[in-house]
Amino acid sequence: MGLKAALSKPFAAVVNRQLNKLRRNAVELQQQTFNYLISQAKITAFGKTHRFSEISTYEDFKKNVPVYDYEDLRPFIDRVVSGEANVLWPGKPAYLAKTSGTTSGVKYIPISKESMPEHIKAARNALLSYIYETGNADFVDGKMIFLQGSPVLDVKAGISTGRLSGIVAHHVPGYLQKNRLPSYEINCIDDWEQKVDAIVAETKNEDMRLISGIPPWCQMYFDRLSETCGGKKIKGIFPNFKLYVHGGVNYEPYRARMEESIGFAIDSIETYPASEGFIAFQDRQKEKGLLLMVDSGIFYEFIPADEFFNEEPTRISLKDIELDKNYALILNTSAGLWGYSLGDTIKFISKDPYKIVVTGRIKHYISAFGEHVIGEEVEHALMSVANQEGVDVIEFTVAPQVNPPKGELPYHEWFVEFGVAPTDLRAFAVKVDKALQKKNIYYFDLIEGNILQPLVIKQLKKDTFINYMRSEGKLGGQNKVPRLSNDRKIANELEKYVNIP
Repeated sequence: MGLKAALSKPFAAVVNRQLNKLRRNAVELQQQTFNYLISQAKITAFGKTHRFSEISTYEDFKKNVPVYDYEDLRPFIDRVVSGEANVLWPGKPAYLAKTSGTTSGVKYIPISKESMPEHIKAARNALLSYIYETGNADFVDGKMIFLQGSPVLDVKAGISTGRLSGIVAHHVPGYLQKNRLPSYEINCIDDWEQKVDAIVAETKNEDMRLISGIPPWCQMYFDRLSETCGGKKIKGIFPNFKLYVHGGVNYEPYRARMEESIGFAIDSIETYPASEGFIAFQDRQKEKGLLLMVDSGIFYEFIPADEFFNEEPTRISLKDIELDKNYALILNTSAGLWGYSLGDTIKFISKDPYKIVVTGRIKHYISAFGEHVIGEEVEHALMSVANQEGVDVIEFTVAPQVNPPKGELPYHEWFVEFGVAPTDLRAFAVKVDKALQKKNIYYFDLIEGNILQPLVIKQLKKDTFINYMRSEGKLGGQNKVPRLSNDRKIANELEKYVNIP
């Protein structure tokens, strides 16, 4: 064992003790965070407009601060982006994280000098929790690769601006810098496919032990690496590769293919980072769920997902959540986001400690017929049947077909790219439909009541989603294919890729 690995173990024990305090005192820590955020922001333009000086309780806060999405907050954010100080948070932000919104075009999310360290601390503690639990620390002595956006930052009104992953690259602790790949020069390549090829060339002969990135783009890296190395499995190229860190999308639909490429069932750590804040991470290998970060400058609110679009939805803090209920996640942060709807839906699976699973996007659902099917349900339906049948799913998306051929009922249309396809696609679709009916009672009722016909699966050609994302200018980085749409925009584009038997 190398020196770094040896030193990481006592450090991991210290961090675990700190996390135990978080686990035991979550509601109290959230109250402390709330008090801190309100006291700090009283002097800001937002704080004055929303009478923060009169806020002493969460009930006061709800009366003064409505739920906002990015467009609602934009008048304040535009002032921040133009260089004005003390708008949403004291002073000016340290960074602006540039992200692409589905409705807002380019979005600029402020990151303050107070919030930036929380991103780094949470990522570090995810790794240290793994070391503490498993005793496996050898990966810190080898090379680690982080598949991420370019670290090149622009400047807007004196504020450094770039993708979150690129900003974070400037804050990797010094003791990890020598272990870290790809090199700065290769990380700066904008074209994703050129970048992947350059990463393959740079890493194929290295002692790679940890790999981090969202699953579809890691899979692309693995595929290119294997092709370059004569079809070898990843374990044959990186014999000491032991840990995969992922976030951004549910890993389960990708797990089987990833593990097939790697050659064994690798340990993995799920994280839940966002430009708006690092929300949670997997702190136990043998337990489901992500530990909510309750002391990291974020005060959380929760709205039952089925009430989100109501005129006056229920709005609660951590102490009032219920288990196994789907909530829209609302953030108040030490970077100056207030009543901010992140757009994600989560579910609590434990209160001791508070652990969550990410269930989807509040706007990514299908309810064209009142069924309100969410991402968690379609993923479970497809993957449970695929695993039973030995079918390999590369990627998929689902859309409603509200204008079927004459004489047919409407249906959900699934566009699926398979690695290993079912021998009987129609029989496979029937089983997936049954599985979805079991997960969603509204969908079951619509099928039973002959409002909808059972779902239809359209098989897509090889590399369809890579080609689609390329055509949209969204290949690589943190870009993800939406699982669900309430319209036909993506479906209409994918029609040209359907594999006609």
